[in-house]
Amino acid sequence: MTAIENTPLGRLEKEGRLLNAVLKGGTTRPGRFGFRGDIALKFQVQVADEKRPPDYSIEQVLTVAQEGERAIPVLAGYLHSLAYLADVANVLDGVLGPEGRYFIFCNNIDLLAKYRIKLGNVTFHVLPCDESTVWKEMMDLVGVNKDDIKKLDAGGKLDYLLEAAKELDASYDEISYEDALKRMAPAKNRNENRPV
Repeated sequence: MTAIENTPLGRLEKEGRLLNAVLKGGTTRPGRFGFRGDIALKFQVQVADEKRPPDYSIEQVLTVAQEGERAIPVLAGYLHSLAYLADVANVLDGVLGPEGRYFIFCNNIDLLAKYRIKLGNVTFHVLPCDESTVWKEMMDLVGVNKDDIKKLDAGGKLDYLLEAAKELDASYDEISYEDALKRMAPAKNRNENRPV
């Protein structure tokens, strides 16, 4: 059984950032740890022992980390606003590497937009996501069919999808983070149109 402490996810676990896990454990590959859930980016101020949800997170994260390696090889997740990408780069500094494939879906960019944004030595592939899930978007993006993975367990499905993502040719236009911020739309109010 792979221990999270021995993977690049260990520091995030220690900092209490890995939340709402659907999967948090070994996968079908030896020495590999898988995580599906949220990674907290900004914590709320805690009063006494009260545990508050983070201000914002990378949501619906799909990632794996290999024991003994320094960087997460592949990660996909959802940001409610592209403006949070700088926080992703800061919080995950040291656990993302120049060779990794990192897919960030946002709902406040043009629905036809696909960018590559470099922050430090890490390249993020930024794509639109509206009324969908990261899992479904990634399945579509890499062309994995539900039938391909239906016999696999949760860890096996994650392995299969993320291995396919590593091979994806994602040579989108490279733009600067500042330019991307100028192009983004206001983030939608999540509580709009919801019954009270």
